[in-house]
Amino acid sequence: PLGAARSPAASKWVRLNVGGTYFVSTRQTLCREPKSFLCRLCCQDGPELGSDKDETGAYLIDRDPTYFGPILNYLRHGKLIINKELAEEGVLEEAEFYNIASLVRLVKERIRDNENRTSQGPVKHVYRVLQCQEEELTQMVSTMSDGWKFEQLISIGSSYNYGNEDQAEFLCVVSRELNNSTNGIVKEPSEKAKVRHLLRCIV
Repeated sequence: PLGAARSPAASKWVRLNVGGTYFVSTRQTLCREPKSFLCRLCCQDGPELGSDKDETGAYLIDRDPTYFGPILNYLRHGKLIINKELAEEGVLEEAEFYNIASLVRLVKERIRDNENRTSQGPVKHVYRVLQCQEEELTQMVSTMSDGWKFEQLISIGSSYNYGNEDQAEFLCVVSRELNNSTNGIVKEPSEKAKVRHLLRCIV
């Protein structure tokens, strides 16, 4: 009597032994993708699959259990959730093995998006510190080109004396995005600006 009461529920649930790790799910979940390996294994149970079972009655699947979690969760709720410590390529490999076409597309899109973000990389800047006199300051700032932007102006007092007039000296800090340059080679600031000295480069 007890066994008869449990049999309907037992037939609804499927036990999987994936690489030595046990997973339990419903036939409805595993058959969400009709053409998938899991659907053929658990719902059709065709002899052509050679579906061996272990001593507990679980279907034996010789695959890495680490990447099976995202596969099973996708079948449960239709969302791709991958823990940070898991490689997306590993999930893609399993999705292709289990023949879950919609998941294969999702993982490939995720990998492509990540590659695009990585190729762009974080924005890096190159800084130049330029020394100029007060009378050259306006012209220097107004004629900067090639992607250089004004960052900061630092007064360093008077270093030169022409006749009776002191000429105030300034350090002008400019920057540009490193990605704007070809192959990482940064061009010098525009020569239109009358710059006295190129003191240093801060990367």
